[in-house]
Order: sequence, then structure tokens, then C-alpha cells
Amino acid sequence: MRKPVCRTAVFPGQFDPITNGHLDVIHRGIELFDRLIVAVGNNPEKKELFPQDERVQVIRDLVKEWEGVSVESYSGLTVDFVRQVNANAILRGIRDASDLRYEFHLAMANRAVGGVETVFIMTSDHHALTSSSLIRQIVALGGDVRKLTGLLPKIVIKRLLEKQKTTPGLASAISDVPIT
Repeated sequence: MRKPVCRTAVFPGQFDPITNGHLDVIHRGIELFDRLIVAVGNNPEKKELFPQDERVQVIRDLVKEWEGVSVESYSGLTVDFVRQVNANAILRGIRDASDLRYEFHLAMANRAVGGVETVFIMTSDHHALTSSSLIRQIVALGGDVRKLTGLLPKIVIKRLLEKQKTTPGLASAISDVPIT
């Protein structure tokens, strides 16, 4: 008889900021895995709006009552973190065809480099247009983040409003935001 396996997945991302779309993937992911680790990393190609430790804390607050979910920060290659925590798979959300193409290449690289499989979840249709990069642009350019209540958790909206008030020159501080 086969020994029961604890199925653990890592859901990696920058989560800057975390959106309701991310939370939807987490919620649906815990139905597929015994353990789900939300792994908060940094993208070297982007400057973050929130420091890594703050992103970790916000996500922990949002998922604290969800059984089987933990939140950790990491740096370096995702496959190295996946092996470090003895996970079986990487979980990724797909919003559209361009996500699929990008994620397909990542999945192939992660399998080749680390022998790690990737499981994809299609995002819910009402989250398909949500993008953390777009949210950062709205915030940096002074947009009214209160209008994003369907896209973001309340705690994130509150922190974004604080960020807008307390960070002069926010648009120039975020490298991936085009200044027009």
C-alpha cells in the first residue's frame, strides 16, 4: 500500500500589492493541496511599492484563518525555495493568453532547472483584468484607490492611501511606472 503524501505547493509572487485575484488563487489552491505556502519574493526588474516584510505581514493578516496556508518571504530562485520547503509543486494563476505564454516558459524552466512541476489555476473572470503593476501605476500617478474596492482587500486600500499621502515623488520612485 502506498504511503499518503502531503501535497505542498508554493504560490510565489511579488504581491505588491496583493489583490483579490491573488486571494482567489490562494483560496482555490488550498482545495487542491494539503499545504500552500504563499512565497513573497522580489522581482529584480521592479522597484517595490511596499517592502517585503510589510507585504508578508499584510498577507498573513488576510489569510490567518485559512487552514493550511502559510506565508514566507524568500529571495533567489523560486525552485530553490520550493526544494528548501519540500514542496511538490508551484501554483500559478493565469489571467489571459499573454499570462499563459509567460507562465508556460517559467514552468518549463522550473522543471528543467529544478525538477519542479507547475499547476495552473485559471483566474475567476471578475479578476482577469486585475494586475498589481496596474495598481502600482494608479497609486503612483495619484489615482483614487478608493475606487478599487472590487480589486483589492480593504487593508490594502488603506495602506495604499497612506502611501500616497506620505511618499512625495512616488511616481518617480517606482521604476516600472511610465511617467507621462
